[in-house]
Amino acid sequence: MNKIKKDDEVIVSVGKYKGKKAKVSSIDYSKGKVVVESVNVQKKHSKPKQNHPGGIVDKVGAINLSNVLVYCKKCKAGSKVKIEILKDNSKVRKCKKCAETI
Repeated sequence: MNKIKKDDEVIVSVGKYKGKKAKVSSIDYSKGKVVVESVNVQKKHSKPKQNHPGGIVDKVGAINLSNVLVYCKKCKAGSKVKIEILKDNSKVRKCKKCAETI
């Protein structure tokens, strides 16, 4: 079971966007990268094509998976996640600070 999943609320812990809270768009576990909405926005110049006009387009870039923390609604802060196995052998993600299920 992975500690961070798509559509999780996360807080960026390092870098230019430190402290920003946003939703996870996609994750690439093999590269260790995560795309977070409105974080690491880059400008891309595109040539005009038959389908669309050219211009400057905003593109969201990936950041390292280690630079984000899952947002705990009870703690109202970013926290690490632990995986607990219940008696019926199902896995649950919990906040390490307050033991609240995420």
